[in-house]
Amino acid sequence: MSTPFPFTAVVGQDDLRLALLLNAVSPAVGGVLVRGEKGTAKSTAVRALSALLPAVDVVPGCRFSCAPAAPDPNCPDGPHKTAAGTKRPARMVELPVGASEDRLVGALDIERALAEGVKAFEPGLLADAHRGILYVDEVNLLHDHLVDLLLDAAAMGASYVEREGVSVRHAARFLLVGTMNPEEGELRPQLLDRFGLTVEVSASREPDQRVEVVRRRLAHDDDPEVFAARWAEEEAAVRARIVAARELLPSVRLGDGALRQIAATCAAFEVDGMRADIVMARTATALAAWAGRTDVHAEDVRQAALLALPHRRRRNPFDAPGLDEDRLDETLEEFGGPDDDPDPDPGGPGGGRPSPDDAPQGGDTAARPEAGESGQPGASGAGEQQAVRASQPFRTKVLTVPGLGDGAAGRRSRARTEHGRTTGARRPRGALTELHLAATVRAAAPHQRARGRSGPGLVVRRDDLRQATREGREGNLVLFVVDASGSMAARQRMGAVKGAVLSLLLDAYQRRDKVGLVTFRGSAADVALPPTSSVDAAAARLKSLPTGGRTPLAAGLLKAHDVLRVERLRDPARRALVVVVTDGRATGGAEPVALAGRAAALLAAEGVASVVVDCESGPVRLGLAGRLAGELGGTAVTLDGLRADSITGLVRNVQESQRTARRAA
Repeated sequence: MSTPFPFTAVVGQDDLRLALLLNAVSPAVGGVLVRGEKGTAKSTAVRALSALLPAVDVVPGCRFSCAPAAPDPNCPDGPHKTAAGTKRPARMVELPVGASEDRLVGALDIERALAEGVKAFEPGLLADAHRGILYVDEVNLLHDHLVDLLLDAAAMGASYVEREGVSVRHAARFLLVGTMNPEEGELRPQLLDRFGLTVEVSASREPDQRVEVVRRRLAHDDDPEVFAARWAEEEAAVRARIVAARELLPSVRLGDGALRQIAATCAAFEVDGMRADIVMARTATALAAWAGRTDVHAEDVRQAALLALPHRRRRNPFDAPGLDEDRLDETLEEFGGPDDDPDPDPGGPGGGRPSPDDAPQGGDTAARPEAGESGQPGASGAGEQQAVRASQPFRTKVLTVPGLGDGAAGRRSRARTEHGRTTGARRPRGALTELHLAATVRAAAPHQRARGRSGPGLVVRRDDLRQATREGREGNLVLFVVDASGSMAARQRMGAVKGAVLSLLLDAYQRRDKVGLVTFRGSAADVALPPTSSVDAAAARLKSLPTGGRTPLAAGLLKAHDVLRVERLRDPARRALVVVVTDGRATGGAEPVALAGRAAALLAAEGVASVVVDCESGPVRLGLAGRLAGELGGTAVTLDGLRADSITGLVRNVQESQRTARRAA
């Protein structure tokens, strides 16, 4: 086994290390989500933490790591007799992004359960992680249903596996750590809320600190054992401090004054629900124990707020994470109680850093001016205007891809999925994952006499087993092709167009789509954003989008065709929906209208689903966008008709309600 990089040798990243240590002291804090750009020691710090956790005492031979002093009464390997346990290091289990549900929660051998009547259960990663660390790198790319299972187990401290009336339950208490790069997409707010703490990390902009990072990394790579030996004393000190803090934790007092500050802070920042209050209370208590105190101070509450609240106050994916620290200080001062310590121990949370000699990581990265907002002319042509602010977003109609897909789980178009309503049965291809009991019985029934069965009961053989097929929803690639030419440049009009695209981006976020952005104006088309899961990145590009020049409609459609061709090679199962936002005009170059028609026909010939958002306005309309939709083989919708609460949308809602009522009757 390779020697991990020492935890105490990590340069800077004080908040990251503190959040990990607080969870090591008190797993009830609820884990930590680490957000940041690549190459910022996220994975290194998590892997290094496992070496600091105290060894665990386990029942010999138990696959579920039961503690000898208090074994799980429902352990599938139990019941355990009281006996001496064996020590083993705390585990760090990694959950791959492509893991299956059975790999996560465990697999039940359905064939043996039916044929032999035995409950044969193979533990999954949740069982392996019990009493250790479960690490999910790129947690934002994990399938939603796996994230749900993971967070439910973390919240309940147990994992449940249900397969056709056979139930298995086992303990699953672990320190949950997730890392993610926000550029690759966000987690849903309700899933963000399930992580106790969050930390934003970024690379230092201080040259001296960057030099020290490189120096230590090279030294470790040259000789890991020698490098680890140099940090052995610091590692032992932190390990002993974790043990001492765990022992002190039950004695820490959380006074009424601190509780009042916690409640006031959560209310001041309009955090939904009560989970934030509970997490802040547990975090403040762990901070006090880490500092070696039995009383919670105001500074503990402040640090707990900075770790527990930023990810809970986001209302949509375009809100910037973070906390207004001036407002936080005002709230804490206003609601400070008489039992607050007026002179907090200087060795408190601030002194609780695992390596005080390390230089601080530094502040947030300086804000960069938005491209296109300076009014500087771009390369696309004359007549460029400054970026226009988007109008208020609204709830849009559901745009779908026709047919039945096999793409990634999502909430847009119909697809064959592992989860959803059961639509039929088939012979299993490979391992049986979900039994269709009725179809299995029907397949076995005609053969009972030939199998010697004349009385009650049923003889089931492997050939009789049927796999359930399900239909659910998939996420698509929504590629926006936006006309930014002079004909769209009227400020009020472009603001409405940006508001419509922003609304569609919000809808794509909620439906777990990938998004891309192609713009065309002047004499060319540009890929403003290659396909990504980060809709907030698309919103940022849209915000800075300048306008002006001619309308190279054909160039925009051909650029979209190129983007889709490349993306099909990368992700062939994900179907695309092209949303063209234009008034339908085509100008510039030789025969612009004919070229646009041929480009549209090229997309139509490949079966690309498309919608044209008609931005034409005024009393006289040429209907060019509708003609373009016909050439694409898609549909056209006006800006007003895009709203879910438009007349068309209301009619459809009424029809849906009537159908639901008839089915219920």
